[in-house]
This record gives sequence, structure tokens and C-alpha cells, in this order.
Amino acid sequence: MGKMEAAGGLAVTTGVDVNADVDRLRAEGVPARLAAKDATLWGPDAAEEAAIRLGWVDTFVTSKELLAPLAKLRAELNEQGIDHIALAGMGGSSLAPEVISRTLDLGISILDTTDPGQIVAELGEASLRRTAVVVSSKSGSTVETDSQRRAFEAAFKGVGIEDSTKRFVFVTDPGSALEALAKEQGSHLFLADANVGGRYSALTAFGLVPTALAGADVAELIEQAEAFAATIENDGDNPAVVLGAVIAAKPTITIADDGTGVVGLGDWAEQLIAESLGKDGKGTLPVVLEEPAAAGARGSDRVYATVGGSSTGLPASGSQLAMPDVVVNGPLGAQFLAWELATAYAGYLIGIDPFNQPNVTESKENTNRILADGLPEERPHAVDGAVEIYGSHADTVAGALGEVLTNADREDAYIAVLAYLDRIDDASVAALRAELADRTGAPVTWGWGPRFLHSTGQFHKGGRQTGVFVQITGEVGEDLVIPGRDYTFAGLQAAQAAGDRQALESRERPLVRFHLTNRKHGINQLLHAVRELS
Repeated sequence: MGKMEAAGGLAVTTGVDVNADVDRLRAEGVPARLAAKDATLWGPDAAEEAAIRLGWVDTFVTSKELLAPLAKLRAELNEQGIDHIALAGMGGSSLAPEVISRTLDLGISILDTTDPGQIVAELGEASLRRTAVVVSSKSGSTVETDSQRRAFEAAFKGVGIEDSTKRFVFVTDPGSALEALAKEQGSHLFLADANVGGRYSALTAFGLVPTALAGADVAELIEQAEAFAATIENDGDNPAVVLGAVIAAKPTITIADDGTGVVGLGDWAEQLIAESLGKDGKGTLPVVLEEPAAAGARGSDRVYATVGGSSTGLPASGSQLAMPDVVVNGPLGAQFLAWELATAYAGYLIGIDPFNQPNVTESKENTNRILADGLPEERPHAVDGAVEIYGSHADTVAGALGEVLTNADREDAYIAVLAYLDRIDDASVAALRAELADRTGAPVTWGWGPRFLHSTGQFHKGGRQTGVFVQITGEVGEDLVIPGRDYTFAGLQAAQAAGDRQALESRERPLVRFHLTNRKHGINQLLHAVRELS
């Protein structure tokens, strides 16, 4: 590797030639201007939005104010025998807490789903009696989060916990409906910084409240970010500037954990990069890999990155990493800030406003219309065992997957697999990503619905229009009523999948849907069929 820059506890090492872009960022004073929260960096059209979205640059300052009240609340909950945290949140409200939880082995239950099976599994009496629920939504109106809150309220009452208001901890922006609800019913409330967008909120109340209540030393995360923040304006080593140039260097970046202490950062970075840069028909596509050097890691159209917590910037000799294009090593708090800075720098280089999300609401609006009017009538083209096939000319699962690969055999194409299933019980289906990647030269991404709608969904609609889509839905065994609503979780999940299909089909993108009439058998069929392909 040719270039290594280390500062503030974090090192970026790369063999990608990004010298010209690094020099440009420095010559044009971009790091100093970002440190000063200059909203004009991304052009006049972006200035108004940027002016109210740059609080993350030094959010560690205000986040310190959370430490004392969080410690006090955790002690109170523990005194009541409450030692488990369930998080109802989507996108930026769940992805950073998930990384912190996985890295520190906290065991938080992350509910960023509408799959009834996954939610029902969290509502058992033994679990409920020791659970507090963090309800996290920037807008205060996220449909998934509101539905989960209602389900928990009913479940608490069902096991005899009549006054469950103190079991709820609300995290939201000032002035939201969720703030009003928390105050009305006397639940715990933490207000976040309104000048920080969801995907940049890792070190705000959204990332810190649920993890601190679960036992994380969030003060250490803040200290790590603060130490790295001191490097933003460095004239010498400046890792975030190099990382930003790397993100902007190719159409795709693949990301894997390197096994040295940071777990699952790719899922968080995926949202940050896809939602920030996937618009105006361009941007960088992030692909999260299952392990280092997984299928699809490399290609002439992509940069292969690994992330970890070790202090070294290079893999050990003979490592399976096989020398990635870029290695990012450092503590988790520094990683969060470094990737946020780098994404903002990449937006500057590409010419994209990294703070708006013009296409995120499209699928949501389709979903609301379907919930009001009913699901569209659709008939499968073919049925193969436990799998109904839609949007394909093939009569078999293998044939339909072969069509997907054919459609992706073009310049700049990528394949996105979108699974509206239970990501715990149906986890084995995710092997489909690597199997497809092993059989195509195109990048292949994986998304669990509906959580990807708050993440890569922006790129699907606003990024380069070369995506080839595979949607997987499944029959529901046990449904769950959403109190106060005239639809169930299964109905909401089906409407979200249908709404997203409509958004993609309106762009005339190739889309094949596999509906599993029996999830276990259908998943086995999909995996068997893809392995039959050459």
C-alpha cells in the first residue's frame, strides 16, 4: 500500500491513487471550512439544508450533557429489575446503536422491522418483565416505530404491567409528536440535536441513549471522537480527507470488518454513504461484505475497504485480507466521525449535496396509499415448489435468477436483493448475496426490508439508474395486530414491499419478486437454485 495517514487514534492506509483529490480538498480549504460549519461548501442549492445539518461536526460537545442523566436512569431501571433494552427505531435511529451493541456485546434487541414473527419473538412475558423500550424517531412519526411502540404497550398490559409509561424512553427532535406524547404520559424523554440528520447521528442521543442504558461506556466513545475531531484541520496527516477521496474514487465501495474489534460498521456506513451520495443519478454505491475478501469484494469499478479497531493500518502477512484497497483502523468513536467527515468530503468531490434525501419518501407515500386503498392485484407468472415467481419470463427459480444475472451483464449495473422477511429466523437467506456475487461481475448488495428503505432505498431511486432488483417476500405464520390501526404488521409489511416495487417499476428497472409460500422451504429452494447456476 502506498499511502498511510494516521492521527487522532485512527489510521487510513490505501493503495488507491487519490493524491489529486486529497490535494484539491486541502488547496480549497475544505477541512477548515467544514470544521467551521460552512454551509456553502456544497453549492448554493445545498446551502439552506446544510445550514441546519452540520451539528454532527462537534456533537461530542453537547453529547457530554447526556452522560449524567443516562447514568441516573440506568441505575433507576436496574433497581426495578429492568436490565434489557429493546430499541424501536429505523435507519439512523437503529444502525449506530446496533454497531455499538455488536462491538461491545451489549445484546440490545434492535427492532427495525415490520415482520410480525420478529416482533412477536420480543413480546414474551419473561422478556417483557425485564425490558425497557427505547422509542427512537427524529421526526416522531415513523410508521414502523409507532407501530412497534403500540405493540409493546399492549404486550405490557397483557402481562399485567398496567402502568408501563416508565418502561418507555423516548428519543426525538424538539417539537415532534413523540415529544408531546412522552410529556403527556410521563415517560422518560431525551431530546436530540435538531441540527443533525439521522444518518449523521451516531454520537447524539440517537446512538448513545439506548447503548448507555444497556451498559455501554458512551463517555469513551465521545472521548474517541473528540480526540479525532482535533485532526479535522490537520495540514499534515489527515485520515478523513484521504478516506473521503477514496470513497469518491470509484462507483462502488465494498466494506468488510477485518476482525480486530469493530463489528458491523459496514451496515452503518452503508446508510451514511448510500443516502448521502446516492442522488442526482450518480453517487457511490456501498456494498457490505459478510467477511474479508467475500465474493464481490474486488472489481475494476470498486474500492475494497476493511475496517477494524486495531492500531495497525496494515493486515498481518499472509492474512486472508489479501491487501484490500483501503484499511481503516481505529476506535469506534473515531470511526464514526471519520466516516461522517469522509462522506461529506466525497459529496464535495462528486458534486452532491450530502444532507438531503429527495427520494426517501417515495416508497413511504406509496405504502400509505396502499394501506388506504388495498394491495394491488398481482398474479404470479409461475409457481415453482414453495416459490411464486413475479416479474420474470422464467418458469423456475433458477431460470428467474439466471434472468437477473443476464440483466446485470451491462456496464455500471448492480444487483440489489431486498428481503422483506424475519432477519433473525430467516437469516440463512442472506447467503444469496454472496452466491449471486460469485456468479456475476456486477456488485451485489443485500437489504432487509423495510430497514433498507431508510438506507440504500435512496440510492435505488436517486442514484445511478442501473440497478437490477430481486425482492423476496414470504407468507406470515403468526400475524400481530397494531393497536389503534386498521392494519396488522403483516399488512404493513406487504404494503411496504408493494410500495417499493411501484417506486422501482416506475423507473422501469428490472425487478423479479420471489414470494415464499413456505419460508423455510422457499429459502432452501432459492439457495439451491442459485448454486445450480454457472
